[in-house]
Amino acid sequence: MSAVPQENRFSHVAILMGGWSAERQVTLDSGNACADALEARGYKVTRVDVDRDLAAQLTQIKPDVCFNALHGRWGEDGCVPGLLEILAIPYTHSGVAASAIAMHKEQAKHILRAAAVPLATSKMVTVEEALRDHVLPPPYVAKPISEGSSVGIVIVKEGANRPPAAIAEIPTLHDAIMVEKFVAGQELTCAVIGEQVTGIIDIVPDARLEFYDYEAKYSEGGSVHILPADIPDDVTASIKAATLRAHQALGCRGVSRADFRYDKASGELICLEVNTQPGMTATSLVPELASGIGLSFEDLVSWLVEDASLDR
Repeated sequence: MSAVPQENRFSHVAILMGGWSAERQVTLDSGNACADALEARGYKVTRVDVDRDLAAQLTQIKPDVCFNALHGRWGEDGCVPGLLEILAIPYTHSGVAASAIAMHKEQAKHILRAAAVPLATSKMVTVEEALRDHVLPPPYVAKPISEGSSVGIVIVKEGANRPPAAIAEIPTLHDAIMVEKFVAGQELTCAVIGEQVTGIIDIVPDARLEFYDYEAKYSEGGSVHILPADIPDDVTASIKAATLRAHQALGCRGVSRADFRYDKASGELICLEVNTQPGMTATSLVPELASGIGLSFEDLVSWLVEDASLDR
């Protein structure tokens, strides 16, 4: 990637944010932060709180380009990129196929496994099956197949006699959820911007929190980010290589972020997921990773706009 665009190809940017997913507030925060950065760089910006009549909204606004700041279902799962392809409006981040596959955790695992990205053992099961008895030996994680921001995650601890009732509240896709082996250790994340791999952040949730959950991600003081992560050189190299392989295998564009767990005691390293619409809030990880390779927040957001296209 070129570090900073030399001139603007686009002048009028529509920031797509809000929407109706479980991550509505996060996407509003991301969208407004990106809008402020682009206005500071001289772009004309229209902030669009996305509704189901998005096509009519954009037809009226007539932007040159759309900045997709939506997180979660409908914005991050390929639906909005598909609409933008139909409307022939260039857009940021990944295209239809990469977005849809990455958002569906089970489908993404098929691609990532073929690309030699390390993964934890997992099963797709119905909620009824997950509540009836343990489908994996505890400890394990029960989670939605197609949500982000740690929405709906339930950790079943070692020694648990029965699956917890909270599993019944996990958002389902066709009545299915994912049950995945729990891997203890450090929560690590790495990004690809263009084709450049960033450094690695060690995410340390506040001691009062069980894991890097929604509160840890988005509340002030919810977690501490250590950049660069204090991990062995060979683990650093493995994470960076796996992050790039995942980005390329899924067909991601613009920016993606891969999350990992590393258990120092056992040496086990697994990739949790790949995010095609990483958060862009004040506490988000990608802006921090970008700063580590010399990109300011304005640089990053401007680069994403100038990287926009169709047929992504």
